[in-house]
Amino acid sequence: MERKQFLTGLALGLPALAQWSNPVSAAPVSAPMPLPHEGVHPPVTVNPGSNPQPFVVGAGASRFGEVVKFLGVHPNDLKISSKDTGGALSMFDYTGLGKVGPMLHIHFEQDEVFTVVSGRYRFKVGDELKELGAGDTIFLPRGIPHTWIQLTDRGRLIYFLQPAGKMEEFFSTMNKMAGPPSTEEMDRIHAAHQMKVVGPPLSL
Repeated sequence: MERKQFLTGLALGLPALAQWSNPVSAAPVSAPMPLPHEGVHPPVTVNPGSNPQPFVVGAGASRFGEVVKFLGVHPNDLKISSKDTGGALSMFDYTGLGKVGPMLHIHFEQDEVFTVVSGRYRFKVGDELKELGAGDTIFLPRGIPHTWIQLTDRGRLIYFLQPAGKMEEFFSTMNKMAGPPSTEEMDRIHAAHQMKVVGPPLSL
C-alpha cells in the first residue's frame, strides 16, 4: 500500500517538477520590438515630375527670375513652381502696395490657401465676408466664387494653389499684356487657365 501511494504521488508530481526545472517553457518568448530607427523603412513615394533637389528662393526674388506684378504694380513672386512639384502645387509671395484686389472669380480645378503675413485683408467666399490679419490663414475650395481686397496701405500674402493648374502661366500672360484686356479677352484668358470671372472686385 505504501509503495503504491509513493508511485502515485511521484507520477502526479513529475509535470510540476518539469515545469519548475524550466519555468519559461510554458510561455514562449517574443522577439523584442525594434526601435523606431531600426528595421526596414517604408519606401519613399516618388513623383516622377518633382524636382529631387532642394532649393532656396531669396526674399524679393522669383523662382525663375521672371518679374510679375499684379495690375502692373504689386510684386507677385513665384516661389515654388508646378515644375518643382510635378503639378501638385505652386506657391506665390504677394506684396500689396495699395488697397486693391482681383475680380470675383472661380477656380474649377484648384483649391487656394492664403496666409496673411502683414496688413489686413477682406475675403469674399461665396456669400461670406471674412476679415484677416497677420498670421491668419483662409482655405478657398475650388468651385466657390471668391476674391479679396487689401484694407491697409501695405500688406503681404503667401498663398498656394493645389494642384498647381495653370496659374503660373496665367500670371505670366497677364503680366506681358501692354494694356488692360477687354472683357472678351479677360474671359478668354481665364477660361484658358481653368478659371472664370463672375463679378467685379470688392471696393472700400
